[in-house]
Amino acid sequence: MCGIAGILSFNGKRVELSQLKKMTDTIVHRGPDGEGQYVNEKGNIGLGHRRLSIIDLSEAGSQPMHYADQRYSITFNGEIYNYVEIKETLIKRGYTFKSHSDTEVLLALFDNKRENCLSYLDGMFSFAIWDEKEQELFCARDRFGEKPFFYTKNNDYFAFASEMKELWALNGHREPETKMVYHYLRYGVLTNPQQPQNTFYKNIYRLPAAHFLKIRNGHVSVKQYWTINPVEQSVIPFEEACDRFKSLFIDSVRRRLRSDVPVGSSLSGGLDSSLIVCVIDEIYKSENKKVTTFSARFKDFIKDETRYQEYVINKTKAKPYFVYSESDVLNQELDKIFYHQEEPFGSASILVQYQVFELAKRNNVTVLLDGQGADEILAGYTPYYQTFFNEIRMLNGERYDSETSAYINLHESNLINPPQRPKRNLRTVLKTRAPRLVKVLNKIKKEFQVTPTGFLTKDFFRTYNKFPAPLFEYDINSLNSHLWAHTSSYGLGTLLRYADRNSMAHSREVRLPFLSHELVEFLFKMPSDYKINSGWTKYLMRKSFEGLLSDEITWRKDKIGYEPPQQKWMSRPEIIERIVESRRSLVGMGILEKRILDEKPMPAAANTQGDQSWEHIMVSKLY
Repeated sequence: MCGIAGILSFNGKRVELSQLKKMTDTIVHRGPDGEGQYVNEKGNIGLGHRRLSIIDLSEAGSQPMHYADQRYSITFNGEIYNYVEIKETLIKRGYTFKSHSDTEVLLALFDNKRENCLSYLDGMFSFAIWDEKEQELFCARDRFGEKPFFYTKNNDYFAFASEMKELWALNGHREPETKMVYHYLRYGVLTNPQQPQNTFYKNIYRLPAAHFLKIRNGHVSVKQYWTINPVEQSVIPFEEACDRFKSLFIDSVRRRLRSDVPVGSSLSGGLDSSLIVCVIDEIYKSENKKVTTFSARFKDFIKDETRYQEYVINKTKAKPYFVYSESDVLNQELDKIFYHQEEPFGSASILVQYQVFELAKRNNVTVLLDGQGADEILAGYTPYYQTFFNEIRMLNGERYDSETSAYINLHESNLINPPQRPKRNLRTVLKTRAPRLVKVLNKIKKEFQVTPTGFLTKDFFRTYNKFPAPLFEYDINSLNSHLWAHTSSYGLGTLLRYADRNSMAHSREVRLPFLSHELVEFLFKMPSDYKINSGWTKYLMRKSFEGLLSDEITWRKDKIGYEPPQQKWMSRPEIIERIVESRRSLVGMGILEKRILDEKPMPAAANTQGDQSWEHIMVSKLY
């Protein structure tokens, strides 16, 4: 886990080591254990690196790393979890290695397979490999976007980085992309599913997840190398599916425990993190080791998960650490979080994650396994129920009645996530039966809307209302389609950005067992009722591991996560003062109407995108 940087010159001007160092100096937090910069003899390519030592702590693992008599040079961020298996295969083909690092294995695999190497990798990564012989730069990002890759390009050079602040350090220029600001204020979206490469800053782009990029003779080409067809299904008996899921998940956890530094796990008390801790415990039993866990707690808050954390800690005899997240910390840490995140975020829950990683740093645990991704691939969020009901209504009316009744009966006493009766209004019927018609009607409505919504000024609204709405699309009658939209288009990518920035702010590495691509590919071939059944989300996972987890965890009805008392926190005088100052700033820029200064901030609950008050703080920080 590290930070990367690079510059490819197009105009014959030599890349300077000082430029690369200026970039990597801004991301010391990503790699406090070492640094390196390299410029080739010709001077047209430079690579930079900051190192967080995880695998092979010796100097042999330092970067930029060279291979095949310096034909290939790499700067690499991330982990290749199956590097041991790949290395064994390459050795049989005659390859030799000087280090024990996954970086050298990646270089050898690239030499052997070129761009097809990506299909062999189980990992999280962003990297750039320079081929001196072909004078070609190859860059790639992992399938889900766990590791960041940003770039900028003009007539003189192409530059890339792990964080945008590196590119600002290089060119000294930072200008918000106002169209993204509009989309955020109006629609509450943090990325544009139709243009996933766009960021909140002009001329800074992200390489989308599951894509690679090539540059040769100044020409840049971007190509997707992996996707899933959510329609393709391969039905197997449920018991067999449970066995297969269990095997794939345990293998994924086992691979993600590979490390030459201490490994622990986040523990919220929810199903996902609890399962990871219990699986680690099973693996560690043969090694006579104990799991180390890190958790957040909230005093006197209905959504505090202390008792669920204790079920897991007592069962596994884990070594636990806790942070008690309080409202005064929000104001103290907010500017640091803004600095590391660089783009807006959805709620104050991000602060809690930030504190958990800080807790791990204080206790010298470098790597943490975490449960992100499970909700998107196993239908863990409550909005998925409606799509599931739409799907089974189309197929079997009798089954629809039984499933909806089971859902309502199961959750009628759920105070956290009370049941929402399936919608059967005219709009839902039209969306189900005639989605194309609804799309056309929405477009017509948008074209005729000429007055601003909320507090946006008329000029700001009219300038950007003409652009297509940045909304992700999926088949509302297909649960798998809905899940894939959140996994690949909008939702998961944002959460992964939060995790990367929060963990790396404290020089910690986060690993996600649910995002093994083999596991994900398997789950998307399973029918919907293996994911939602009898009112239960993540049904396949619950049944697969019900013998390992305690019943109190396995059959939890409520869905929380690290959710703080945001309403209370946002009502503090110092936070309200921030909101007012932010609004003044945005009024001065011609984005908000002056009348908003007379409105009292009303913070939303933490499980929402956040009201305009929170959004105004986020946007003002971009400028």
